[in-house]
Amino acid sequence: MNHRDSNPNLLMSWEEWMQYDALGLAELLRSKEATPREVASQVAAGIAKVNPAINAVIELFDDVVDEPLRDGMNPDGFFAGVPFLIKDLGPTLKGRKQEMGSLLMQGNVSSDDSFLTTKIRGAGLNIVGRTTTPEFGMGVSAENPALYISKNPWNLAYTTGGSSSGAGAIVASGAIPISHASDGGGSTRIPASVNGTIGLKPSRGVLSAAPTGSDLISLTSVNSCISRSVRDTAAFVDSCRGAAAGEFMTFWLPEEPSLEMIKRDPPKLKIAISHEWGDYRASPHIASELERVGRFFEGLGHQVEWRTPDIDYRAIDVVSKANSIARFSRQLERLVALRGHAKPTVALVEPLNVKIWEAGTAERVDVQEQIPLTYNKVSRALGQFFENWDVLLTPVTGQPTHKLGTLEFLTLNGDISVDQWFSNVRGLYPYLVIANLCGIPGISLPMAMHENGLPLGIHALSRQANDGLLLQLASQVERALEGKWNEGRRPATHVANA
Repeated sequence: MNHRDSNPNLLMSWEEWMQYDALGLAELLRSKEATPREVASQVAAGIAKVNPAINAVIELFDDVVDEPLRDGMNPDGFFAGVPFLIKDLGPTLKGRKQEMGSLLMQGNVSSDDSFLTTKIRGAGLNIVGRTTTPEFGMGVSAENPALYISKNPWNLAYTTGGSSSGAGAIVASGAIPISHASDGGGSTRIPASVNGTIGLKPSRGVLSAAPTGSDLISLTSVNSCISRSVRDTAAFVDSCRGAAAGEFMTFWLPEEPSLEMIKRDPPKLKIAISHEWGDYRASPHIASELERVGRFFEGLGHQVEWRTPDIDYRAIDVVSKANSIARFSRQLERLVALRGHAKPTVALVEPLNVKIWEAGTAERVDVQEQIPLTYNKVSRALGQFFENWDVLLTPVTGQPTHKLGTLEFLTLNGDISVDQWFSNVRGLYPYLVIANLCGIPGISLPMAMHENGLPLGIHALSRQANDGLLLQLASQVERALEGKWNEGRRPATHVANA
């Protein structure tokens, strides 16, 4: 290996570093060509190089960089000591801060590891730091000047998306090959699309939310990862999936690990393609990119036709908003009490999030009762659609990526109504929440570009528990592209740039 670049203590040059995904690094570690400390030190150097520009990582755990085994990472796990970053929301790390992108939670320290944390460490992933998120994961851009503004490595004037904001940006920058993400309405797939990375939202019943959550309590939210290679995502799901004690719902057990499935192409698939969903339409350029990708899939031997599921899209808007308001209001009330306050105030909580809390406390019971009825109706209709189609293809977004400071999408905006804010966000990302509502898998693949040169994710959905098929299809694409996602381009802010 070549000890180059400005730091002679690096394990390898940054150009060489970019030849390795997480499993490639794991092979080096297993063969003793590198140590977990050396690889973690390279990640730390990469973060130091790009993070001042993009503000994707809140905290680096220097002690775990120096001593990778100190928090219980299993060096014999599948990833053999590969560094990993955790989103500052969701799974907790005992004795480490979890501040959820909020002034309210500054200094909050977790008392226990989540079940998924133990699975991640058991898989041999070394958790070395925390990545940014919008306050409590509600927004689609991590930008509160009192804390941080995360910036897109492709163009620093643009958002990283959200709510797994820092994960998308830091993986795209090349500093680390894989990072934790979570998805309650697109929060893995949005930053994957915006930053040009791979983002899988798994099926319900794959990765556990234990002990404080479950697939019954956290019906629409799931954990996952953002990566630069399909096999890394497949390995993460294979290694970290599974039920904790006392789960309410059945956890899917695949007949074959995803890592084995992706070694071969899928059979000829029936792929439906659409972007006209109810009141929503993609912009002409995005629609043309989707059509181009459809022709690409035809070239791989699949049957591709324009088809749109027969679903009440307006009902989805109503119940997904009601569910978000109800869940967020209860969560915020609990956190406010935990921090010793009577109610949320704009001194500690972003103004729009205070308004969402207020709306949740006033929500009528009959609206809440309508949520599971509509979920059931939509899920049955989409399930029927997937009786005839293997995959549904859409863009991740219908509109161009927005610049930082676009108030219509920010929870810092106290002048906008709750209804208008949800409408704005839904208009930007209309194709994503259906996967959360129905518990089906969805993946964003960096196969397209916006007119301004920023990445555009192409979104593939399939029936519940068909996660392996989506990864198999993604791997076929990756091979056909010879690994050159984003047309083989790199972001302007990147570890391998001078």
